[in-house]
Amino acid sequence: MSIIEKKIEAMGLTLPVVAAPLAAYVPAVQSGPYVHTAGQLPLIDGTLPLTGKVGAEVTPEQAKDLAHTCTLNALAAVKSVAGDLDRIKRVVKVVGFVASAPDFTGQPGVINGASELLGNLLGDKGSHARSAVGVAVLPLDAPVEIELQVELAD
Repeated sequence: MSIIEKKIEAMGLTLPVVAAPLAAYVPAVQSGPYVHTAGQLPLIDGTLPLTGKVGAEVTPEQAKDLAHTCTLNALAAVKSVAGDLDRIKRVVKVVGFVASAPDFTGQPGVINGASELLGNLLGDKGSHARSAVGVAVLPLDAPVEIELQVELAD
């Protein structure tokens, strides 16, 4: 078990099995030293724990927790192509999508669920550029979706 996986375990979390794609794509691809994940939903054992728009049916705090779950799913996708999460040299970018009620403007706070988890797990290697985008709807009516781009060490 990798050092990062031990940290995940020590936080009382579990690195999930890679979520099966919902359409015609793969969960992650490696190009040179970089791994790019597909957008990861907050699926737990294949099911969304909550659906709806943030700022309406889903609170910002719930959505932040869901972003955390999305990030664990994204790390599982990274591991599926990298073989070992300890190969992560740096998280380059996080892209977060938040299905938002029309008047909701707290997307950055929601995506902090991803950024804070990566920082806690990876320290300085988890520092990244980021986008937090409000959208009308996400697949399966998910409140949040996260993509990661990471650089791997040899």
